[in-house]
Amino acid sequence: MKTAVTIAGSDSSGGAGIQADIKTMIANGVYAMSAITALTAQNTTGVTGIMEVTPEFLGEELDNIFTDIYPDAVKIGMVSSSALIEKIADKLQEYQAENIVVDPVMVATSGAKLISDEAIGTLKKRLLPIASVLTPNIPEAEVLAEMEIHSADDMIEAAKKISDTYHCAVLCKGGHKLNDANDLLYRDGDYRWFNGKRIDNPNTHGTGCTLSSAIASNLAKGFDMDTSVERAKDYISGALAAMLDLGKGSGPMDHGFAITGEYKKEA
Repeated sequence: MKTAVTIAGSDSSGGAGIQADIKTMIANGVYAMSAITALTAQNTTGVTGIMEVTPEFLGEELDNIFTDIYPDAVKIGMVSSSALIEKIADKLQEYQAENIVVDPVMVATSGAKLISDEAIGTLKKRLLPIASVLTPNIPEAEVLAEMEIHSADDMIEAAKKISDTYHCAVLCKGGHKLNDANDLLYRDGDYRWFNGKRIDNPNTHGTGCTLSSAIASNLAKGFDMDTSVERAKDYISGALAAMLDLGKGSGPMDHGFAITGEYKKEA
């Protein structure tokens, strides 16, 4: 069985973060492991508390993973401090990790900045250059490319800038009222649009975490980048189309929509 590790924060409501990543990896046929960067107290209506782990403890988590069950792919989600970003970069280089998917969580859907300028600087310097693919949304792509994005052509220009700077593939995700459900993959000087279908479901908590984990799962299984993105987009469309409706805010998706069998039966 192929393996993947998620390095991210825990979401106590189970819709995003580590919990979404593990559910996605299981549903996509890989063995999931985790190195937790922070505990969050949150639900579908918002986050009320964050408690970060120490860099030393995060390093210990990664040592234990890489020296025993070596992961075929790595997904990195929310990391909000420079010291933690430095530790992750050090360990991934030490263990020569491959298939690194970075979801550069910097800007909330509401537009609020989630990490400090100092941490963004460390992310750019240490983590992005060792990534296989980055999966920014439009506000995050604007930060990384240092430009505003108002059109499909702007998405191409921003993705090219990011890819040229960090020498990795870039999946610039549509949304935020621009090119909704259509994502642009830029790599090796060329690009391809992945057109999705707009699914009218307000429950989108954890879509970014889920997409990046599905890409990592498919890379772990040996699919090429284009196929991994295509399969991940199909998976997330299915999870949204299942129309799970939980919670009072923007609820989670049904990560297990395609899991069938004896143990899925209800009483």
